[in-house]
Amino acid sequence: MSHRRVRAAALAASAFLALTALSGCAPEPAPTPSTTPHATSTQSPTPIATRTPGATPTAQTQIPSDCREILTDAVLAQLGDTPLNDPAFGPSGKLDDGSLVCVWADPAADTTHLTTTFTRVARGPALEQLNALADDEGYTCYTPDGGTRCEKTWQNEQYPVIDGRTVFWRDDILIDTTFSNLAPSGYTSAIVEHVFG
Repeated sequence: MSHRRVRAAALAASAFLALTALSGCAPEPAPTPSTTPHATSTQSPTPIATRTPGATPTAQTQIPSDCREILTDAVLAQLGDTPLNDPAFGPSGKLDDGSLVCVWADPAADTTHLTTTFTRVARGPALEQLNALADDEGYTCYTPDGGTRCEKTWQNEQYPVIDGRTVFWRDDILIDTTFSNLAPSGYTSAIVEHVFG
């Protein structure tokens, strides 16, 4: 073998060894959240908690307990002197089952009222109810503020006023509002902001 070939072979071998040595110094990619780094602990990894249908979440969004504090000053101003939770309309306020019922209505009025009920409803039954409103009753449904909202208005059958209903569901809380001739601007949005932040 000639001196040039030996030298070329030696240079190639040196380059290969240098490359191999340098690759051992290259940083390892950082582990992704779904991988476990190699071994310094003898403990088994803790499984991620999963939510099964019907299971109670560990940190539930709370149903509010006060009908006024869930509203902004602007919405309260639109409600004006409308009585809240008059006994003439039956049980209201915070109920024993954990729900909240807010009835804005004057017992002397024929039709003007606004009633909102907060209940805990799991995802499956809630979505079935909302789909039925859209499919069977002509409600308009969309997904604002991380939840699902369905709404509809119609002409009152007896009086020349507008009636309606708005249903909002998120995090296992169903907020169901019916109204007649009393629909303050921003009412549902104020509630959603207060409850879910």
